[in-house]
Amino acid sequence: MASVRFVAIGDSFTEGVGDELPDGTVRGWADLTAQGWADSRGDSIEYANLAIRGKLVWPIVAQQLEPALALKPTHLSFNGGGNDMLRPRTSISHIADAFSQVLRRCDEEGVQLILLSGANPSAQLPLSRLIQRRGDLMSEAVVARMGGRSDVVQALNWPDAALSSPSFWSEDRLHMNSRGHHRVAARVLDALGETVPEGWWELPERDDTVRLARGDYFREHLGPWVKRRLTGTSSGDGRAAKFGGEWIEVAPRSML
Repeated sequence: MASVRFVAIGDSFTEGVGDELPDGTVRGWADLTAQGWADSRGDSIEYANLAIRGKLVWPIVAQQLEPALALKPTHLSFNGGGNDMLRPRTSISHIADAFSQVLRRCDEEGVQLILLSGANPSAQLPLSRLIQRRGDLMSEAVVARMGGRSDVVQALNWPDAALSSPSFWSEDRLHMNSRGHHRVAARVLDALGETVPEGWWELPERDDTVRLARGDYFREHLGPWVKRRLTGTSSGDGRAAKFGGEWIEVAPRSML
């Protein structure tokens, strides 16, 4: 069985923000996919994750793509543009150009691209219609750039209406919780033709989910986000990738 070397690049969605473990570290769909992939194969895979929260799509490409390809992966997952999309003046075609660049470099290096779209948070956010419209346009533009390529693994979460339910989202309403990340991992594994662990599509709802009142939400989450936009700062400033620079081995749980 050929070995799998899976590297993930992107922003907070791929870093795993919202799926926090008891020790405060984040897990997320990419970590879950790596474990599920190893379990499905019954064999260890190599995994790296260079994603950093808060990144715009072109800085992801500029800072993460070539280091990821230098690892000589068999598969590379890419998602970005969510932070760009929330800036109304950003061109959708400029975002889509980044996806074309990633596809071109993966073709040149003989790496299989795993393409993801983020989940749709618009129903629970201010300016929901604007976010919905721009997200629809971005999703359509990115898929069009793939040109119907059957060799690109597509795990598209934006059209998943069920994933828009508040039960899949953390209290900041921008990042999925553990339930959401498991559903995304299930979609990636299914797109890869691997076995999806039982229950990952629809984990039970947690009874301790926090639902902040409007005023508390604006003060604790929306206000700080707006401040970062106005000051040109990012939640990822000064952060390093959690699994970057070298491979980690993910063994199937049957061997642990």
